[in-house]
Amino acid sequence: MRRTWILLLSAIVLAAGPALARDTVVIYTALEPEQITDYMKAVRRSLPNLDVKMLRLSTGDISARFMAEKDNMQADLIWGVGATNMLVFKNAGLLEPYAPKGFERVQPLFRDAANPPAWVGIDIYMSAFCFNTEVAKRKNLPRPTSWADLTKPVYKNEVVMPNPNSSGTGYLSVASILQRMKEPEGWAYLDALDKNMAEYTKSGSKPCKDAAAGERAIGVSFEYVAMKMKKDGAPLEMIMPAEGSGYEMEANGLTRKGKDSAAAKQFLDWAISDEAMALYAKYFAAVSVPGFPVPEGLPKDVSKVVYPNDFDWSARNRERILAEWQKRYQK
Repeated sequence: MRRTWILLLSAIVLAAGPALARDTVVIYTALEPEQITDYMKAVRRSLPNLDVKMLRLSTGDISARFMAEKDNMQADLIWGVGATNMLVFKNAGLLEPYAPKGFERVQPLFRDAANPPAWVGIDIYMSAFCFNTEVAKRKNLPRPTSWADLTKPVYKNEVVMPNPNSSGTGYLSVASILQRMKEPEGWAYLDALDKNMAEYTKSGSKPCKDAAAGERAIGVSFEYVAMKMKKDGAPLEMIMPAEGSGYEMEANGLTRKGKDSAAAKQFLDWAISDEAMALYAKYFAAVSVPGFPVPEGLPKDVSKVVYPNDFDWSARNRERILAEWQKRYQK
């Protein structure tokens, strides 16, 4: 009798085996942790056959790791990393061209120019000032409305900004300033801004979190975290600088390692689906497929508040800009 039960149990396990088996996919991402938690609920429902192994780091760190692993690649795909960095990966030969299902719905701005594309954008995030109104009142600080305002002596030691070497938000702000003002005027502006800087943080969200906590009056960050901190009750005002916000696009791509991975391609198909776009649209004013509502409090038309980003220029000049920034401000 005991042997019969063992054989029956073995038969059940063998029968269930294929149904329980899941395909592993390794993903590198720079998405915010709370966004990943939200998105992955949908992934588990819609792609129950996938066993997702995810590494989340800031943009600079995830990019440095991926580049360092080029000869021993671990990631099957990249999800939600800046388009500028994706262009760097593409130029280094680390991405495998792939057009996900539904690609024809993606607006041209969000597409790699190649056919098939090496990367596909999913959303846009913009630089924004997080202004603590209580700190400002206590210290009698005026409300800044522009990049130019941040260099005024009244804000000395009251500004926090991300380090562009580790933060995509930091790099988009620096690259936008250099594109808008041209060099060397842009570097002269950044020199003046540095005189007021209390700290350069590792992550793009920390300046806003520092401002929300009342540690500094102004955090140069991005619009999603500004709105989140405000909704969570922080005495913050989100300010889009008058000269134009820098912006970056979060994008996905198949890696060279993931070339033959059906699981990686299945995930990338989902990552531009209507289900995924509806999730991105909860956090961002612009997503790559049109027709989704803009979150309350964010600009209805981002083209009116951003300074155009030449992603090719940002990618080509990234190492030079970061080296110059490091030399000037990380002594």
